[in-house]
Amino acid sequence: MTNITVYGTPISTYVRTVRLLLEEAGVDYRLQDVDFFKGETNTPEYRAKHPFGKVPVLEVDGAVIYETAAIVGYLDAVVAANKFTPSDSLLQARMRQIMGIIDSYLYSLAISTIVIQRLIVPRQGGQPDEEKIQNAIAPAKTAVEAIEAIAVGSPYLLGSEITIADLYLIPIFIYFSRTPEFQAVTVQTPKLLTWWNHASNLPSIKKVSS
Repeated sequence: MTNITVYGTPISTYVRTVRLLLEEAGVDYRLQDVDFFKGETNTPEYRAKHPFGKVPVLEVDGAVIYETAAIVGYLDAVVAANKFTPSDSLLQARMRQIMGIIDSYLYSLAISTIVIQRLIVPRQGGQPDEEKIQNAIAPAKTAVEAIEAIAVGSPYLLGSEITIADLYLIPIFIYFSRTPEFQAVTVQTPKLLTWWNHASNLPSIKKVSS
């Protein structure tokens, strides 16, 4: 029996991406909480697993993998029989495009800027930096509309079956949809709004978000 451990901060979007894949695949795993905010990713023990001190890290029967794209690609191939990767070559490319857009453009704007300023800073007793938020809206809109342009829909991003692209975007939207800026950013993305209405009701989301 394969022993799978996911190391990471449970609220991390990327940790949730990995967990969503495992939940959707029906695979048993252990979540080892590593609190990024308390500096637990900077310990020598953790740095031995991930030299850059990020989350998540996957350990499978003693083998360690880091970087989310590598982790989900490995898990999809090994435990899910490529269930979450389209067989069509163009759709595979579209999936990787969406992953790349999220990694390179959307995450830093939607999560690191808007969500942090709008949701996290006030909880810590601070005031949101409205200038940072306003400056992030237009480029976040560009990123979301880029995903809209290549998404297929019906009902998932790339068609009738859920893919890694969905598992990447779902955790972003879980947080981003709680901000007032979400409406402005998604105003011209009807496919994504329809997708989110469907995807947000997946039972696996409730489990990884609890």
